[in-house]
Amino acid sequence: MTSIDKLFRHASLAGHAEPMDIAVSRGQIMAIERRIVADAPVVDLQGCAVLPGFVDTHIHLDKACLLGRCAHIHGGLDVAIRAVSQMKREFTLEDVYARGANVLEKAIQHGTTRMRTHVEVDPRAGLRSFEAIRALKRDYAWAIDLSICVFPQEGLTNDPGADELLVEALEKGADALGGCPYTDSDPDAQMTRLFDLARRFDVDLDFHLDFDLDPSWMHLPTICRLTERQGWQGRVAVGHVTKLSMMPEAERQAMAKRMADCGVALTVLPATDLYLASQKGVNAPPRGLAPAHTLLDLGVVCSVATNNVLNPFTPFGDVSLLRMANFYANVAQVPPAQFGRCIDMVTSLPAQLMNLPDYGVEVGNPADLVVLDAPDLTTALAEIAPAWMGFRQGRMTFERQRPRLFRPS
Repeated sequence: MTSIDKLFRHASLAGHAEPMDIAVSRGQIMAIERRIVADAPVVDLQGCAVLPGFVDTHIHLDKACLLGRCAHIHGGLDVAIRAVSQMKREFTLEDVYARGANVLEKAIQHGTTRMRTHVEVDPRAGLRSFEAIRALKRDYAWAIDLSICVFPQEGLTNDPGADELLVEALEKGADALGGCPYTDSDPDAQMTRLFDLARRFDVDLDFHLDFDLDPSWMHLPTICRLTERQGWQGRVAVGHVTKLSMMPEAERQAMAKRMADCGVALTVLPATDLYLASQKGVNAPPRGLAPAHTLLDLGVVCSVATNNVLNPFTPFGDVSLLRMANFYANVAQVPPAQFGRCIDMVTSLPAQLMNLPDYGVEVGNPADLVVLDAPDLTTALAEIAPAWMGFRQGRMTFERQRPRLFRPS
């Protein structure tokens, strides 16, 4: 029998009625049993909830933490895009690296172990942000798997030079390819071109899509059609799609069924979606949040993610996916019986969206474990329980000191 390097005792795991022990050998989980006897270093998890870490499918590390550089105007999506467009001309590799590292370290301490970051590639940013994020991916591999999704924020067909830069980034190893059709003068041409590039470089696609509150027209049907035509089922995701929040229920269900049938996943970004959906002069402004938890029953793979942090798109954020899932549950008025769905949308479902083959607290998988200071995951969601400890292939990556009360003697 393979020797055990570390033994985790009293782990509360989904699907198990009693606390379990987890044996680790050479960075992999070799056994999960009620009681394991072994001569190995022991970590007592004290009955706390354990998961393989949160999975953030949609964040922008390259343009995080920019509030100190601009006079923030809450003017909607277009204003935010223009503000960042000006600033990114001055981005340096060192600057993007420092801001990205700041956010990445917070995410690690909140229990995120897998992440897809969208990175703007165009004639203004060049490949500077991409190279900085590549360095972050290398330097933080000890704690987190970082996937880089390059995309043209300000259009593709209308932005000479952007196409060539995307190709160069893909040739240099970008992990995924994104799009933003609503900023392009020819959205259909952009979507078609990106599908062609995805097939050429064999990468997944992740689009910013249908980010407004007018459900009378959508780019989503085109994405579904191209997904089927190109045989890219299960390899396409769309983010935002706030139009879904304004559709009549029957139409929304029909659209969800279409997505499920052709294997297009959905990511909702609660903080940004709500913040940018506000409308001045409206007595009861809409929430602008796609009801992802209701689409799960229709077979759509859904995730909840961070998106922007401390910039003109979203002037707040601490990169806690558990807090984001709790926020989603509040805004979407998710009943307690469905809290588990909100946990799934920041763990197993985004792992499925990103086609991660080795995710999960299962024998044979890497011993990537995050311990939450709560007895189970639904309690953790309700209370936004802090992440207590994290492990990457069995090695501790962070620890948070639990608070102590000092009662009078």
